[in-house]
Parts: sequence; structure tokens; C-alpha cells
Amino acid sequence: KIKLPKKTARRYPAYELYLYGEGNYAEENKNLLLTGIPVLFLPGNAGSYKQVRSLGSIALRKAEDVDFKYHFNFFSINFNEELVALYGGSLQRQTKFVHECIKVILKLYRGREFAPTSVAIVGHSMGGLVARALLTLKNFKPELINLLITQATPHVAPVLPLDKYLTDFYAAVNNHWTLKAQDLRNLTTLSVAGGFRDYQVRSGLAFLPRLSQHDSALSVVSSAVPRAWASTDHLSIVWCKELILATIRALFDLIDENTRQITEDPKKRMSVLKHHFVRHPAKIFEENPEAFSELTGMIIIPAVCIIKTYLFLGAFMWITVKASKWTYSVYNDSDGKYFAFPLASYRKSYSHVYCENTMLDTNSWIYGCMNSNSLTCLEATDLSWRAELLPTTKVVILKLKDYPSLSHVVIQVPPAAGNKYTLTCEFFQEDSRTVQLPVTHLFSFGLSSSKILLNSSGLLYNVQLQHFNQIYQAFKIYIESHCQSLKERKPSVYRLHIPWSHEDSIIVAKVPSLTEISAKLHIAQPQNDSRVPELNIYSSSDCQYEIFIYISYAYPYILVFQIIRFHAGALPVYVISNILLTYGGQLSTLMSTGQCSDFALELVRTAKPYKVEPLISIVVFLQGFNWFREIWESLSLPEVDAAVLSSQDAWFPLVSLILFLFGTGIAYWSGVFFSTSLRLFSSLWLSLMRPAVLQKDNKLITPRRLCGVLSLVLVSWTTCGAFAIFIIYLQYLFKVLK
Repeated sequence: KIKLPKKTARRYPAYELYLYGEGNYAEENKNLLLTGIPVLFLPGNAGSYKQVRSLGSIALRKAEDVDFKYHFNFFSINFNEELVALYGGSLQRQTKFVHECIKVILKLYRGREFAPTSVAIVGHSMGGLVARALLTLKNFKPELINLLITQATPHVAPVLPLDKYLTDFYAAVNNHWTLKAQDLRNLTTLSVAGGFRDYQVRSGLAFLPRLSQHDSALSVVSSAVPRAWASTDHLSIVWCKELILATIRALFDLIDENTRQITEDPKKRMSVLKHHFVRHPAKIFEENPEAFSELTGMIIIPAVCIIKTYLFLGAFMWITVKASKWTYSVYNDSDGKYFAFPLASYRKSYSHVYCENTMLDTNSWIYGCMNSNSLTCLEATDLSWRAELLPTTKVVILKLKDYPSLSHVVIQVPPAAGNKYTLTCEFFQEDSRTVQLPVTHLFSFGLSSSKILLNSSGLLYNVQLQHFNQIYQAFKIYIESHCQSLKERKPSVYRLHIPWSHEDSIIVAKVPSLTEISAKLHIAQPQNDSRVPELNIYSSSDCQYEIFIYISYAYPYILVFQIIRFHAGALPVYVISNILLTYGGQLSTLMSTGQCSDFALELVRTAKPYKVEPLISIVVFLQGFNWFREIWESLSLPEVDAAVLSSQDAWFPLVSLILFLFGTGIAYWSGVFFSTSLRLFSSLWLSLMRPAVLQKDNKLITPRRLCGVLSLVLVSWTTCGAFAIFIIYLQYLFKVLK
């Protein structure tokens, strides 16, 4: 526990600051003579400060691997496990306390040789929002933080907007980040969402607002993170080993060797984050990798010969390949080899070259030969940086038109001692490997499906999913593979690629097999984006693939689940709307006939969608005008649910009608259950305490009621008005029972 200044401790008595450590490292740092790089962890709603252990422990192991040349000091804040996702009144207080903690942390390094001037922050859930809110404080200096990593943080809007404190806090943070985006260029932000397994915070809310600066903000889903490729639930994202490893590797790659702190270069910070969280080339990160290599002495002739080079040690065999498809299996090869593909013979017939390597090391393996004559390769570029790491292989796809100066593509096969792996290359025409598959329409109701058969012998296919661009779309993709022989093959890799956001999902499947892929979106397609989602199939050469998209006859239920997924927070509003319409009908009947009609009968008679839907549509339309929005806000009216969801591209046709019908059903069965419960408890009360006479209560104000009112005013003043109303509700419920 870190001792805080008396003024800070007195102002925030419920909060604490801790430094994490274990083993000898913990003993050495008890006196707080710190020399590392400070990282501050902020827990989320009801989160524990001890959740920092996953990051701190793996970072310590990584520091031990480099003999403590660099190391990180992980701090964590105890927010007393406050429920800030349910009550927003504590968010501003937490933000101010974090500001004080940052100043305390930096003071601990004062006078050190490589003293830090900023702190990196990792925030889980609402902790990430608190970190973003630091920039809205008047006295906060933006240079105090230069890196922010958030885990499953709902950036766009609260999951449940339960009070005005919460919505106002979100509005202040997002408005600041939108209007003052230019002032935030020094801060690099990474948001990692959990994917479909996170039922508490859907990933669409975890994407940073689109109007924020694009060059310093990055949003990804964990299923798309290289070497993780998995969805996480809301809590496990904190300790998921694959994600923690990616985070720690990124932190170490962000260190500036001169300052021994996180680099001040925003471009390098973003390059490192993209390297570890977006596209990993299966190479160790280099800030400025050598674009060209001198290959003097590499002789290219269409025969086998032994050469010596200045770039590689030892004797290598040089082989020219002119086939359009080539496979080479390596096992205990004592001699290294170069396989050269002369591009002049391929450019006329093919548009792309695809190569894959099942040796998942970090060495360079593919080069492009430049400025060559018929005998000598004078200069080469390392094409390994164009590669992409997949679960079972690393692949390179090159468009030949983009490399007009290349004369050869060269594959390097180093001597293999006990290693067994396979290299494969093929040249192909893009049109022959790209097929279009239309997605079944919303109103097909499971009565239609789409199907294609890929019967060529290619290694790569791109299946474009036409009209797949809305968040309410949900369907199954089935891929069935048939192979000519039963020999052992490498598994196939299927990737559902969404081009407008980093939310890809990757599945590894045995061959032959039948694989099911669930296709859903976290983010709808932006209006100015015409790209199409793709299903990338990294296949085996002698297998056929049959792909069909299927929406089951239970599609109405799937649509309902999608509505609940995106609009569950708006459902209570529609339930209350139905109840209020019913109460209005009951009051009208009471005034006209003198008798109160039955709730269920009145609900069926009065709760009609046309009494609500037109009003919603009109208000949402008028919300698009600034003058109407100003009048709405001046009346202190809350934001309309439909307007908020429309701004998030989460509102789609018929959703309001379906929610209203849901609200009608919930209100009806709630009324039946409540009426039955009321009669049951009344009968129980009557059997226990049968009154002699029914007491008449004609006076409006009595001393007892006056005391009760004053007590409830005191309760609402000290806690909240909702609690006082709930007490009144229980009082009248008891009165009806009695």
C-alpha cells in the first residue's frame, strides 16, 4: 500500500493506491526506491485492485528474461469495489482520485537517472472510461499519460443508462474527445473488446467513437488479436493469458532505449500496437526494418549449384522454380536452399502469388529480388514483413502489379536439424479465387439459403458475403470439405473478415470435416464504406469445399435474440409505456362508469402500437435539428432511447414495434402474476388476522402521515428519491393486501 498525502487520504478515505510485487522483486521495492516504468491499473465496476496480478506477474517474468535491463512497476487503485456501472455519482470522484495518484506515482521516481514524466494506464471496464475522463479535468496535464489500454470498456454509451450522473459523465467524456481530438495526439489509445462471449458489455460499445483521431486510437476485438484468436467474457479478459502476453510484449516493444521509458513517438506507439493486436508478420518488431539487402554473389541460373553469400552463412543450394504451384517439405535437411521464382514468366497469366510456411519462427523466409540481370541478384527486399501469422501457418499474398521492379521471388529454406515443416507457393488469377455468395434477406424467415461449391485445387479462396452489413443479421455458415485421399493434412483455416472494423474471427478445422461458423456483426457498415465482408479459406490443395449459408426456421427467435442483445436496455421503457396506456384506460373507465376495469382486459383494449410509434418517429426526426435538441435539453428531458441507438447505427426497421409487442407481453403476464400473488397473500393475511370491521380513512393529512412524509423526504435527501418511492410502493402494497 502506498502512503498518500494527508489531504488526499482525508478527501478520499475509501480509496487506496497499491504497488504490485512478488518474490525478491517485492522485497527489494518495499522501500519504494523504484527504477522501472510506471503502469497504473484501474479496475472496473465492482472490480478488485488485485486483478493487476495477471499483468504484473507476466511482466516480471519478461523482465527476468532480459536480465532486468527494462522492467515495469505495476500500480493498482482500490476503488472499494464501487458499482459505478449502476450509479454514476462516484465516477467524477474516482477520476479526481486517479489524477492525485498519478502525481504521487511520479513523485516516487523523482531524482532517479531515468525518471518517468508520464504513466501508462490499463483500465478494465469502467476503469477505462475513468482514465479517458482524466482529460476532462481542468487542472490535468495531458502529457501525464501517453498510453491508455482499455479492456472491455463501454466507450460509446453506458450499458444501462440508469441515472443522469452516468449519462452526463458519458456525454462530457465523449464530447471532449470529439471536440478536442487535436489536443489528444500525444495520447495513444487501444481498446480491446471481449467479443460475443462478453454478455455484459457488447463489443460495439467498446469501439472508440468514430470522430476521434484515427491516427492515435485503435479498437480491436479479442477474436481478431493475433496469437489470441478467441473471445473472452467480461472478467476473463483481465487474465486471459494470450491477451496478457500480447499486452506485455507490446509494452516492452514500446520502450525507448535512450530514455528507458515508453517512447514519446506516437507513430511508433501505434506501429507497435498494430504489430501485436492487428496484423502480426511472425517477426519480432523492428521500428525501421531494412527495406533492402545487398545480395552480391547470389547467382540465379536454372540449375542446381552451390554458392556462398555475404548475407547467409554456409553453403546453400540455389534452385529455380517455374511451376505455378510448388510444395516443399523439410525434414532434417543438412543443406540450406533458395528457391527462386522468375516473375517474368508469371506476370502475363497470373495476378497474385500466395506462399505459406508452417515453420512458425521469427526469421525472414521470403525475399523479392530487384535490379537483377540474368545471372546475379544485386539487391533484395525482405517480403517477410508482408506476411501474416495465422494459427497453424504464416502466409504472404502479393499482388504482382504492386511490385513491378521485382524480378524474382526467393524462398529461403535454412538447414533443418530435427524440424519438420512445409512451404507452399502458388500463382493465381484473383478472379478465379473470388466468388460472391449472397446472404439471405431479413424477411426470408428461414425459407431460403445460399450455396456454392469450390472444386478447384487452389490454396486460397475469398468468398464475398454480399449484403452482409447490418447488426441484426445473424446466420450460420457451414463449410464441408471433401478430400481425394485419406492422408494426413494440415488443418484448414477459415477467417470471417470484416473490412471496416477489427472484429475478425478465425476457426481452425480438420480436413475433411463439417464446420459451423456463426456470422454476426459488432459494428454496422458505415455509410461511406462500400467494402464487403469476406470468408477467407486457407485450404488444402486436393480438397473440395462446399459452402452454404443457412437461416433456420427459428429465424424469428434469432431476430428476437439480436434485438435483446442490442436493445435490452430500452425494453423497460416499452413495458412502462404499455402499463401507462392501461392505467389511462382504467382511469377513463373509472371516470365514465364509476368502476375500475380489469388490468388484463384494459391492456388488450388500450395498449396499441400506433399510440406510441408515430410519436417516437417524430421525436427521433426532430432530434436531428439543433434547435429542437436545444429546446429538449433546456426542458431537462432525457435522451430518447431510439435517438441514441440511431446515432450508434443500432436501430433497424421494426425494432420499435417488436419491442412494443414484447413490452405488451411482459406487462400482461406481470399483471396476471401480480394479481394472482395479491389474491394469494390477501387470503393468507385474512386467515391470520381477520378484521372485525373495515376501517374507513377519510382524512387526507394525519399526524402519522405527516411524520411518514417527513421521514421519506429525509430518506430521499440522504440516499435517493427512487428508494423513497420504493418504500411508498411497499406501504401501499401492504395497504391493499390489508
